[in-house]
Amino acid sequence: MKSDGLSGGSNLPMVRRFEAAGFRAWPATTVHYDGTWAVRLTGGHPARRLNSINPLDPGDHGNLPERIARAGRRFAAFGRPLTFRMSPLAGERIAAHLDAEGWSQFSQSLVMRAPLGDALVRDAMHQIPLKDMGRFIGAAIAIRNLDPVLRPGLSEVISSIQPQAGLFVLEEGGVPVSTAICVHDGDLAGLFEVATEESQRGKGFGRRILLSALKWARAHGARTAWLQVEADNESAVGLYRSMGFEDLYSYHYRQPEGA
Repeated sequence: MKSDGLSGGSNLPMVRRFEAAGFRAWPATTVHYDGTWAVRLTGGHPARRLNSINPLDPGDHGNLPERIARAGRRFAAFGRPLTFRMSPLAGERIAAHLDAEGWSQFSQSLVMRAPLGDALVRDAMHQIPLKDMGRFIGAAIAIRNLDPVLRPGLSEVISSIQPQAGLFVLEEGGVPVSTAICVHDGDLAGLFEVATEESQRGKGFGRRILLSALKWARAHGARTAWLQVEADNESAVGLYRSMGFEDLYSYHYRQPEGA
């Protein structure tokens, strides 16, 4: 798999725009820059997006062993495995170096985009975002069957989102069945923490909560919806494509052998 993903390799300004939006929408606790590498680390949450080296310029590939060693010391201090997140902005020189060093490659994700027009959300259920972040986090932990120890870290991440963020929970019979966070950032509406309780999948709850979240973002001025999804999550990818989302580019992760 090449690091330039899908169509992103020929449109780096577009990739930079959505990478920057992703950093704003899902902020790490600590960000250190080594040249144009964004080294993101988060002590309270283990998600790879929040704990990874993110190269942001294909031409920035000098002194790789020294820079990787420096980053490795930062990751060790946080108790995190040294991880690269390889978007089209990483370039081939870094990928070739990691190949030569025997780093593994895994977890490909797609970045997808859809026009956010009236037709998409016209018939969506109107839903006001939750003001109670604790209620949202409780629902997200229950629906995704997460370890409750992640609650403070997830709370810290959500509290740190700088753009306007709408927290959505869909309930059935008083029980949460689906969640989504919609981050309104200028003309963009980013979707995060999209999940449906396993026993309730295939019943349309995911589509309903997504359309409600996007209707809210559309009313606040967003005109483009976007999201990130694991490429092998066929049901989610199929849902998004049925809603008009198209692939923009892909990224994947790399770790040293044995990490």
